[in-house]
Amino acid sequence: MYSEKVMEHFNNPRNVGELENPSGVGTVGNAKCGDIMRIYFDIDDQGVIRDAKFKTFGCGAAVATSSMATELVKGKTVQQALSVTNKAVMEALDGLPPVKVHCSLLAEEAIHAALWDYAQKNGIVIEGLKKPVEDIEEKAQEEEY
Repeated sequence: MYSEKVMEHFNNPRNVGELENPSGVGTVGNAKCGDIMRIYFDIDDQGVIRDAKFKTFGCGAAVATSSMATELVKGKTVQQALSVTNKAVMEALDGLPPVKVHCSLLAEEAIHAALWDYAQKNGIVIEGLKKPVEDIEEKAQEEEY
């Protein structure tokens, strides 16, 4: 059963679309379920995420977590965005069913992938940021147990 917030973000997702000339783009997927999430960031010279958009191919939970993830990072610094975890996304949505936890992992990893892309484009190191994975299947299995 999905929470009201999950249903709200699925039925009325925020920040859908692409950004022209994004500062960073992150694309991740889950081969097991077929979900693919792409997040775009517009980051200003002070390292603040001015705008975030997403395109997601997947289930309702994948759309809802994408929507919430973009909401959670807008207006945040790069370092603050890095600290947005899958658990924070789930909490903001008032929870997800256990079989949908992987959707929140997609959101976390897509954020990291967009930050990684931004760092690579600008020749900078973001403290605590590790190279993201393209397929979160292994991480999802770790989270479910």
